Amino acid sequence: MIGAAGRKAGKTELACALIRKFSAGRKIIGVKVTAIAARDGSCPRGGKGCGVCSSLAGDYCISEETGALPHKDTARLLAAGARRVFWLRALRRRLAEGRMALVEVMGREALIVCESNSLRRVVEPGLFLMVVESGSSEYKMSAASVRNYADKIVRFDGREFDMDIDRISIGDGRWLLKEPATAIVLAGGESRRMGKNKALLPINGRPMIEYVCAQLRNQFDQILVSADEAEKYAFLEWDIVRDRVPGWGPLMGMASALERSANDLNFVVACDMPDIEMTFARRLLSEAGGYDAVVPRTGERRLEPLFAVYRKTVLRVMRDLLTAGERRIRPVFDHCRVKYIEWPDSKRPRNLNTLEEYKAYLHDRANGRQR
Repeated sequence: MIGAAGRKAGKTELACALIRKFSAGRKIIGVKVTAIAARDGSCPRGGKGCGVCSSLAGDYCISEETGALPHKDTARLLAAGARRVFWLRALRRRLAEGRMALVEVMGREALIVCESNSLRRVVEPGLFLMVVESGSSEYKMSAASVRNYADKIVRFDGREFDMDIDRISIGDGRWLLKEPATAIVLAGGESRRMGKNKALLPINGRPMIEYVCAQLRNQFDQILVSADEAEKYAFLEWDIVRDRVPGWGPLMGMASALERSANDLNFVVACDMPDIEMTFARRLLSEAGGYDAVVPRTGERRLEPLFAVYRKTVLRVMRDLLTAGERRIRPVFDHCRVKYIEWPDSKRPRNLNTLEEYKAYLHDRANGRQR
């Protein structure tokens, strides 16, 4: 899904570029969405008298592009290589119904390149890019309301995008964006509250740590597993980093892995958070400019340092604290430039610390409830 901060920001250019790159041998469907506040309200598309809003007879309307008018945005998607292109017009309050009707028309197996801001409120796509005109900081209302959902803010100067399109790929029928960063997965320590090594507990037929790492594949340039006892994780295909001093907890694990990281930016996650919300992880990465760390926070005091982003600049502070005998992570923040990002409870990942929490998680997965 591609949104735009304003009119003529470049979202159709980006959509066409992606279709041209990936359409060979694949069925890619192009979609343009126009959300209408009210039939007699202000028009979000063509201005006064264009007829887009006033001609909508029902709650939504789906039309297919034929290419008869090549200057139209939808026709450009077709010319770029999309197999079919659809235009969904819908009252904003009926977008969800319009989207379901569109899926029935398109089929559920197609790869989709969709231009829309408003649809992001009712759909969670594999990838959501927001295009902004270079030099502009203004966002129209529909863009501002979903800006924080963007996996990437892409700037366009009229000729080029500031994002390398080659970092986008397709895997398992999903759009993927590889970040120029390292993902560090902490294997955990003694798991006293769980009573057994939680990193090796099975989820979907594989150890939890492998399940977590697999979600990060093709999402980061490098994946490192930080472990107290590296031998236990020799079955993993990713690089294992042994703690420099065993038994010193997550601060030692993070510092040891950061020393081995090939990137300045690093996303750190504990293996007992089995479901990675990549949209939020990417938001943390995007907010890292000028900071040593970006840490989720709920309220003033509840921090989540084990689902956070760290620059390698924090290494000096970590080493000093470890030398002084400190093993906790939070004191690091007293000596760094930290940006805190509010994270509502409803969006926090499940953290499996006890056997009861693990069993409840498996039960919810079996019943289609993962939060």
